[in-house]
Amino acid sequence: MHAGFPQLTPGIFHTLNSGMQDDAHLKGILSQTGGHMVAEGMALALRLGFGLILRDGLLDEAQSRRAQAFFSDNFEIADPMVAGGVRYYQGKFLIRTRQAGDNMNVLLKFCPGPERLYHNMPWGACLDPFAVVQTSVLDEDEADVKVRCVDLVINFRDSATILGLIGQANVDIVGLLLKNKVQLTGNVGHLFKLGAIAADVQRLIASAP
Repeated sequence: MHAGFPQLTPGIFHTLNSGMQDDAHLKGILSQTGGHMVAEGMALALRLGFGLILRDGLLDEAQSRRAQAFFSDNFEIADPMVAGGVRYYQGKFLIRTRQAGDNMNVLLKFCPGPERLYHNMPWGACLDPFAVVQTSVLDEDEADVKVRCVDLVINFRDSATILGLIGQANVDIVGLLLKNKVQLTGNVGHLFKLGAIAADVQRLIASAP
């Protein structure tokens, strides 16, 4: 499973940075407020970062087509056994820390309600970015329950470890593992899938005019 980590974590933190306007200022605030506020900041930044390409699709027809192409590549799965022949990737991820009582728990879900994915716009059906990507902040008891029903748990040592990685151009994956700063539990397929989605977000952001 750890073989998928090198592509997962840089993508996650680049995507996290994409959702922030001023990561240095935000890190300064969060470092003074504890794990729950770190979780709130991460939940918002991940939702905005992963939803960036899709969010542009609400603006006009051309960007809607770009958003749909991104969605089709990353979330649509051909399946002749379901109505319409297409189902959607619905991965669920829990990001938390091992620090007791930290309350740094973020639940990340893709396409949790397929029936709510599209809005009608003047140019046709348009993806709702917040129906494609949803995040929520959990307390410790809620997170302990969710551990048993998500696809992947990314478990950092503490909130300081997470804050230290935000804004870094290069994340030392091997070092994090060797220093026991992060642990992974879950399905290796979802590990690679999350990394691929994050990488595609960054590719499209980099290629935008």
